[in-house]
Amino acid sequence: MRTEVDAEAAGPPLEPGDFVQLPVPVIQQLSHWDCGLACSRMVLRYLGQLDDAEFERALQELRLTRSIWTIDLAYLMRRFGVRHRFCTQTLGVDKGYKNQSFYRKHFDTEETRVNQLFAQAKTCKVLVEKCRVSMQDIQAHLAQGHVAIVLVNSGVLHCDLCSSPPKYCCFAPSGPRCFCRSPDYQGHFIVLRGYSRAAGCVFYNNPAYADRVCSASVSNFEEARTSYGTDEDILFVYGDS
Repeated sequence: MRTEVDAEAAGPPLEPGDFVQLPVPVIQQLSHWDCGLACSRMVLRYLGQLDDAEFERALQELRLTRSIWTIDLAYLMRRFGVRHRFCTQTLGVDKGYKNQSFYRKHFDTEETRVNQLFAQAKTCKVLVEKCRVSMQDIQAHLAQGHVAIVLVNSGVLHCDLCSSPPKYCCFAPSGPRCFCRSPDYQGHFIVLRGYSRAAGCVFYNNPAYADRVCSASVSNFEEARTSYGTDEDILFVYGDS
C-alpha cells in the first residue's frame, strides 16, 4: 500500500519507512463546515467501505449537522465498523474555548452534547484516549498503510505546493482570507497520507481542494496540529478492521 517516487529513489537508497505515499482519494468538502465529513469520506473510500446512501443514513442516525467535532468522526468510524483510536488532550469540551471566536457561536449548545459523547464512548465501543502523540508515532502508523484524520489550525498550516487559496475554510467565509496566517484559531480537518524523512515533510489531503495532494514541513505541521484550540486531536484509522 506504499508507493515510492522516482525523485526520491534518485537519491541515497531508501530504508523501509523513509518514504510513504498512500493512495487516499481526494474528496472536496461541499461547504465551509463539513471538512470533517469530507475527510471521513476519503478514509472510507480508501478502505473500500464508502457507500453514499449508507453514509447519509449514518449522518442522520448520529445527528451530524453543522457542528462537527473529532469525537463525532470517531463515532462515525465506529458506525462503519472501522477500527480506530482517537487521541486527544481533553476528554470533553475545554471550557477555555468559550471565548474563542471559532467556538463561540456553537459552544453553549454543543458543550453538553459533546461531553455526553465522551462519557458514552466506552459503552459505545468508541476508543478514546487522553495522550500525547509524537511525530514518530504518526509515521509508524502511516508506514503500516494506515491513515489518520487530524485537526489543525488552518491559519498556521502552510502547503509548500499550493500557490492559491482554497475555496473553503471551516466556520469562516470562503475566500483568500481563510487560510492566511491569522492570529485567530481556525479549526480544519485534514487526512494524513504519507511523509518523506529526507524532505522532512508530511503529505496530506486538504478537503478544501479537489485536485491535489498537499505537503507541509514537519515543523509546520506540528505547529498547526498542536495549536491552542486543537486539543492535539488525531483520529488514527486502521485498514485491518
